[in-house]
Amino acid sequence: ASAPVAADGMGRPSTPLHVDTEVRVLMGVEVGVQQMRVVSVSLGGAVRAAVQEPLDGCQPTQVGAQVARLVKQAWQAMARDRQLLCGVGVCLPGAIDEASGLVRLAPNLGWRDVGFMALLTRALLACGVPQVDFHLLNDSDAAALGEYEFVTGESEDPLLFVNCDVGVGAGIVLNDRLFTGSRGMAGEIGHTIMQVGGPLCSCGRRGCAETFIGARALERPGGLEHAGATLGVLIQNLDVMFNPRVVVVGGPSCSAHPGLLDYAVRTVQAYADAAGVPAPVIRGARYGLLAAAVGAAAAALHRHLRPMQMDAAQHGPSGTSAVAAVAQAGPRRRHHARATRVQDGEAVTLEAGEP
Repeated sequence: ASAPVAADGMGRPSTPLHVDTEVRVLMGVEVGVQQMRVVSVSLGGAVRAAVQEPLDGCQPTQVGAQVARLVKQAWQAMARDRQLLCGVGVCLPGAIDEASGLVRLAPNLGWRDVGFMALLTRALLACGVPQVDFHLLNDSDAAALGEYEFVTGESEDPLLFVNCDVGVGAGIVLNDRLFTGSRGMAGEIGHTIMQVGGPLCSCGRRGCAETFIGARALERPGGLEHAGATLGVLIQNLDVMFNPRVVVVGGPSCSAHPGLLDYAVRTVQAYADAAGVPAPVIRGARYGLLAAAVGAAAAALHRHLRPMQMDAAQHGPSGTSAVAAVAQAGPRRRHHARATRVQDGEAVTLEAGEP
């Protein structure tokens, strides 16, 4: 619907505006441990197209080339449908410093201190992808943004997304911002220690939650019930730390083992009953296996529509989604973050607020 027209005041009457959520499209890419997913998403969160294929290989150069190839194919399909690409988000299972484009640690891919943003920029240039802003982020962070940005009802801030795959991670939306920590390591709950001297984890430590909840643990006899109970302990701990409005649980493990979430919910409820307090709201992911890819697309929207500094006077109600913010407030300064744009055959790094 159009924005209301000003009824009084100086000057000419305002022109009603609205955001076209159908023609302008976002693209999201999820790099998994075994597969890659690419989605095209409207500004309102409707999935227009989705492609999945096995990962060509885990080496950064292989991954970068595959991402670039699939992005180009999706962009060409958009162009045939007369859709405009507004931004691309790429997510993967690791701790990421978005400002430098560095993947600090992605143990299930075997990466440490990989300059993936620069590598991906070169791959996109080589593929002839047109001028576009793109962002790099953790897969659980991306999934949290997808759930938060494309909400249809009341704001769900704070929101936690727990992603259950080969590894286990959490995305945290807090005060209308994605909380990533000082070095991009926030939410790495799969590497919280659940047992001193426990099983060896892929990160090199012992007793991490991943060794009890990760996909490998679920393959063991009796693994589902134990994994679900351990997941419930993690959610209980996250609840007392962040007191979220909702905890969303998703990822391939939840799709392959529907009982995982049921065991976790029962465990959380038991802790709540023992303390005489309400249990947190827990639900499954709206986008299922596409949650991280859709969230990566949402990142392009989220990053560009947040002001550098925000107070109540500038921003208005806490938790306003990006699309609603455009309709309500018009142009705004961007969040302080970097994006890379492929422009005139070169990779250009933009500070927030640049056109």
